[in-house]
Amino acid sequence: MPVLDQEPSKDSGGGDGLPKLPLPALKDTLDMYLRCMKHLLTEEQFKKTQKVVEQFGAPGGVGEQLQSKLEERRKNKANWVYEYWLNDMYLNNRLALPINSSPVMVFPQQNFKAPIDSLRFAAHLISGVLEYKTLLDARALPMDYARGQLAGTPLCMEQYYRLFTSYRLPGPERDTLVAQESSVMPEPEHIIVACKNQFFVLDVVINFRRLNERDLLTQLERIWKMAENEEERLPPIGLLTSDGRTEWAESRSVLMRESTNRDSLDMIERCMCLVCLDEATGPELSDTTRAMLMLHGGGVAKNGGNRWYDKPMQFVIGADGCCGVVCEHSPFEGIVLVQCTEYLLKYMIGSPSKLVRAASVSDLHAPRRLRWKCTPEIHKLLTSSADKLQRQVKNLDMNVHKFYDYGKEFIKKQKMSPDAYMQVALQLAYYRCHGRPVSTYESASIRRFQEGRVDNIRSATPEALAFVKAMTDGKQSASDAEKMEMLRGAITSQTKYTILAITGMAIDNHLLGLREVAQELKKEKPEIFRDDAYLISNQFILSTSQVPTTVEMFCCYGPVVPNGYGACYNPQSDHIIFCVSSFRDSPETSSAEFVKSLVQGLLDMRDLCNKFNSSSDSPGQKQGQGLEVKMQTDKSWQIKVPQRSTDLSNNQQALPQVVLKTPAQTAVDAQTQTSSQGQAQTLKNGSKP
Repeated sequence: MPVLDQEPSKDSGGGDGLPKLPLPALKDTLDMYLRCMKHLLTEEQFKKTQKVVEQFGAPGGVGEQLQSKLEERRKNKANWVYEYWLNDMYLNNRLALPINSSPVMVFPQQNFKAPIDSLRFAAHLISGVLEYKTLLDARALPMDYARGQLAGTPLCMEQYYRLFTSYRLPGPERDTLVAQESSVMPEPEHIIVACKNQFFVLDVVINFRRLNERDLLTQLERIWKMAENEEERLPPIGLLTSDGRTEWAESRSVLMRESTNRDSLDMIERCMCLVCLDEATGPELSDTTRAMLMLHGGGVAKNGGNRWYDKPMQFVIGADGCCGVVCEHSPFEGIVLVQCTEYLLKYMIGSPSKLVRAASVSDLHAPRRLRWKCTPEIHKLLTSSADKLQRQVKNLDMNVHKFYDYGKEFIKKQKMSPDAYMQVALQLAYYRCHGRPVSTYESASIRRFQEGRVDNIRSATPEALAFVKAMTDGKQSASDAEKMEMLRGAITSQTKYTILAITGMAIDNHLLGLREVAQELKKEKPEIFRDDAYLISNQFILSTSQVPTTVEMFCCYGPVVPNGYGACYNPQSDHIIFCVSSFRDSPETSSAEFVKSLVQGLLDMRDLCNKFNSSSDSPGQKQGQGLEVKMQTDKSWQIKVPQRSTDLSNNQQALPQVVLKTPAQTAVDAQTQTSSQGQAQTLKNGSKP
């Protein structure tokens, strides 16, 4: 039997009153593991895996010993898997953060007519950040609640409180997630502004007074002018943070030999966030181009050095209107990134800018440029980091596509979960491109539990494979009615596994826990974790996330393996945004071909559904329908922002250029919600060993 808490336990902070993450029964996980892997292995591989799993799970065997240790760990910790998961997913990962790990949110294209417009936008955005941080500091954010399955369940809020108080410190073998506690040290009261690859300290609280927007604009203008000064310009030290984690750890230890560099590093590591004032990069600013510029800054020749990737939140404001957020992923999931950025964009629309036309003339100390002492060794390290970043820039194959033939409203009319439907479409697209199913990752929030982050929904189900084979079989061996039954079966299967995942009963975290306990006990690595099947199961060639927004923006990230795809999707009422990434140096992958197959698959699925639309209550339609309808809202969420009592119609001229698009459905959804409700399909973008 799985280990569950009957009574919610208490912990400090955002997990008050939430139950502990359950521990599934060993037999359940091993049975599910075999079911998930059978169709992804050769017959010979599967026979071997069956024996290995049977041996691992035998009565009195190594599996039971490890399970017993996990049960002890569960009693003693708020969340038995959190540390294992954090290390495995992020901190042990040695790959460079840009593209490989850090997701980005791309804002609507802004129309800046002059440089001052981008600085106004930045000042207004910083003002919103300070407002949001005030809510966080007071622990005044309304609680998020799950919707759909287990509706009304409160969700852990801990991730929000790491937004502006965390830092990922590089280490030679493992990074450290440093979280500042206000009881130990003062809260950060400065932001770091990056401009022309230089870093400046912008104090946002002076003499206990928060700077207003006019003062912020004054300081940003000063920074802009200081950055223009060629004589003062220093090397682009930020490039070092774009390197592999072990290389950056070594470079940082070289920097630390000089006290000047130690002081500068300290200021960056303790700041609230970064604001990166980017230079214009060229005429073509398509969605795909903007996504790439957010992911890597365009490399050395553009804004690749105008970053500090260890900081969780980097707000990018380009002089050409290319804006967004780069997020270091280890402190929090996509829900937090999206909720925060939606709050900020809605704040900027909802509060008239207090700028009038001029900056302030108040007597503020000029912002301070961070200094660096650069030895020949550091210059050599910078050259090496720059070369590696350039290779990454050239290697990224990104394709952002807006699919306008239909959106989630059509899918809901078929009595299907939009997320499950999209996952089946992704399976069909991959199979069309490559002729085989592969291990697939879809993140599922486990925030119902103390310190809950995510587990994996294994979307490459046997039922999905049966459907995609029927859809791609040239012999037309299956009738349309049979294909429809298979589609419903695939969606039901996906939905059932989703429910397992969000209720803490999926297999990936459990297997990880068993593996890590074996290592802690200094046991020889059990054969189940050396077996081909386990290695194949953790090579997530398809890494996916649903990241829905109520504001016109989109999320994207890179693949997590060299021959894989990153596929992020944002379903709206009448359209769907896809962001598909892969690497050019893989002969197997092509983002354009994948998108083409995805579009074709979505059209084929629509045509199939139209033949058997929701007016015909076939037995297949009723089967699993309850699950699907319940799950629709569990994978999507809305944010409610405190409305300001501003009559926007009177303030159009004073507002910054922020484009917003709110789906009509939002208004309807908002009426049926309690306070701030959100169960997100969270972002997870890190490779597993």
